[in-house]
Amino acid sequence: MNAVLAYVSDSDSRLFGRLQGWTPPRWFRAWMLLATRLADGWIYAALALLLAFQGGRGRRVLAAGCAAASLANLLLVAVKRRVRRPRPCELAPHLRFAVQPPDRWSFPSGHSLNAFVVGTLVALAFPTSAPLVLLLSASVATSRVVLGMHFVSDVVAGSLLGALIGAGTYLWLC
Repeated sequence: MNAVLAYVSDSDSRLFGRLQGWTPPRWFRAWMLLATRLADGWIYAALALLLAFQGGRGRRVLAAGCAAASLANLLLVAVKRRVRRPRPCELAPHLRFAVQPPDRWSFPSGHSLNAFVVGTLVALAFPTSAPLVLLLSASVATSRVVLGMHFVSDVVAGSLLGALIGAGTYLWLC
């Protein structure tokens, strides 16, 4: 197990080093900053209002989303306190972005977790919205790596856990 964790950590560090030297196009930098800022809460507030006005089905999905996000964030805090993995931006400041992390610990990514909890739940409840919400969820997750807030494994773990919680909550409550 230690060999696997060492391999993942080495891979994360190599990729972070490569990202430090990359100059993304201006539009991509703007999209990454916007995706991260939307996932700070703005997109969830707008979605909650939209679901509340959808009637019975929308309100059930909203209630399920609140339950799923609550469960996900309780789990997030417990895992972050247990693992205590430093963020890449604490190990080496990002050369192109000056975004401040919301907390000290990196594993797992809370932005990715929440994006995929909500994205998966909404995609399952409203299949025609799936391409848009899953693209947005993936953009949030990608932004966390590009901005130097998380390693790839933090984002993968948060995204997978979020998708599992979102799907499980959908199956249970919707």
